[in-house]
Amino acid sequence: MSAVIEQKKQVVDEIKTKLEESQSTIVVDYRGLDVSEITELRKQLREAGVDFKVYKNSMVRRATEAAGLTDLDEHLTGPTAIAFSNEDVVAPAKILNGFAKDHEALELKAGVIEGKVTGLEEIKALATLPSRDGLVSMLLSVLQAPIRNFALATKAVADQKEEQEA
Repeated sequence: MSAVIEQKKQVVDEIKTKLEESQSTIVVDYRGLDVSEITELRKQLREAGVDFKVYKNSMVRRATEAAGLTDLDEHLTGPTAIAFSNEDVVAPAKILNGFAKDHEALELKAGVIEGKVTGLEEIKALATLPSRDGLVSMLLSVLQAPIRNFALATKAVADQKEEQEA
C-alpha cells in the first residue's frame, strides 16, 4: 500500500511543479471528443511546445492546495485535462480556443496565467492576442516607422533638389 501512496505523492508533486513553472495553464473538459480528435489536439499542442495531460481531479486539488491555487478547484469537475506551457503564454489558449470552435465537445474551463487563476473570459481574450513573435514584429514595425518616414522625406527632398538643378 505504501508504494501506491508514494506514487500518488509523486504525481501530486509533478502537477504542483508544472503549475508553478508554467507561464500558462489551461483546464479543459474533453468529454465527447473521440480518439482521433484528441490525437489531433495533442499533436497541435505538442508542436507548440505545450504539455497536455489528463489527471485525476483529486490529485490536481492536492497540487493546487500545495501551490496556493485553490481558486482553480471549483473548475475541477468531470473529465479534466490540463495544458501546461512553459514558454508561450498565448499558445495553449489560442490552440485550445480554436479547437473548441471546431469541436463543440471541448470545453474550456479556467486557467492559471503567470501564477494567477483566470476565468473563461480572460482565456478567450488571451486567445485573440497575436503570438509573441507577432507582437514583437508589430513593435518593431512601430519603432521603424519614424526612421522610415524620415528616410522617405530625406529622399523626397534630395529628388526635388535634383529636379531643380536639372
